[in-house]
Amino acid sequence: MRRSVVQVVVLVTLIAGAAVDFRAQTSSELNAYFQQYAGLNQDQIAAIRKAEAVAKILDSRIPAEIFVFGVVYINAAPESYVKFAYDFDRLRTIPEYLAVEKFSNPPQLSDLKGFELDSDDIKGLKDCKPGHCDIQIPAGGMDKLDQAVNWSAADVDQQVNQLLQTGILQHLLTYQKEGDSALGKYNDKHNPTEVPEQFKYMLSYTKVLPKALPDFYNYLLDYPAAQPANVQNMFYWAKVKFGLKPTLRAVQVVTMQGNKAGEPAYTIAEKQLYSSHYFETALDLTYCIRSDDPQRPGFYLIMVMGSEQAGLTGLKGSMVRRVAVDRSVSSLQKSLMSIKTSLEQKP
Repeated sequence: MRRSVVQVVVLVTLIAGAAVDFRAQTSSELNAYFQQYAGLNQDQIAAIRKAEAVAKILDSRIPAEIFVFGVVYINAAPESYVKFAYDFDRLRTIPEYLAVEKFSNPPQLSDLKGFELDSDDIKGLKDCKPGHCDIQIPAGGMDKLDQAVNWSAADVDQQVNQLLQTGILQHLLTYQKEGDSALGKYNDKHNPTEVPEQFKYMLSYTKVLPKALPDFYNYLLDYPAAQPANVQNMFYWAKVKFGLKPTLRAVQVVTMQGNKAGEPAYTIAEKQLYSSHYFETALDLTYCIRSDDPQRPGFYLIMVMGSEQAGLTGLKGSMVRRVAVDRSVSSLQKSLMSIKTSLEQKP
């Protein structure tokens, strides 16, 4: 149970993410949004107006989904958040980040230096079978491992990690050409995970991404086609401490700078392309909404962080989910206040 709880809490703490239906910027529209859309009460709305961070869980359609909503007012320019969130030198100083690296354009194999499974994970791979494996492996990956790796060799760890790095590079290059169809499926569990369909299902949840930004919404579904002129892509990988299991992740960051009246200053999507553990799908979106109050010239940082993962059903799973949800809310609230403090202290 502890591992499942920690994995959710750490994800909430580390990654700035997720969005909601939102173009409004006036105080009255913000109040209506917070109340009607996010379900905040008057005390919570008042706390936001006092520059306090507020976080809560949004309703989910299925037990495997977890959506965490959070908001805080920051007395700084929204551009400062974009720079802060993707400062990789800063991320490398955070103890939970064991390694993090931005991909080149185009991605190179050398970008993946350090993208490695631990020895315990590699030992577990030897006995992996479709439907039963502790590591998420794309369909066909287990056969490739069996064919290419000499499990009795002294350099077995190096063999596996070289194969992993080559596979992730090809996975990313194919995704950049073909989009979601390249994400395939994980077959490590009894019920294989169809990643493109699961991502589409997550994106269909109206509380995750607004219809008010149709170009952005369509681009996330149709990537790499129809890229709006004001949208940029960046890709990175990270090795992060999730409880007792260090987890490798590959992530796409899609950033849209608002260029029309009423649009957020920035809308940012973090889309998980691969995770070695826990998260079958993850979509984190961020809105930076400029304040219309001349007395408060900063912005509202709004996050909704979404993920789907196995093991949250049944009696034990429901207990794990309840504890994870409670701690995720607390963790996101603390993270928002930390971001606020850091940005407001900068000159």
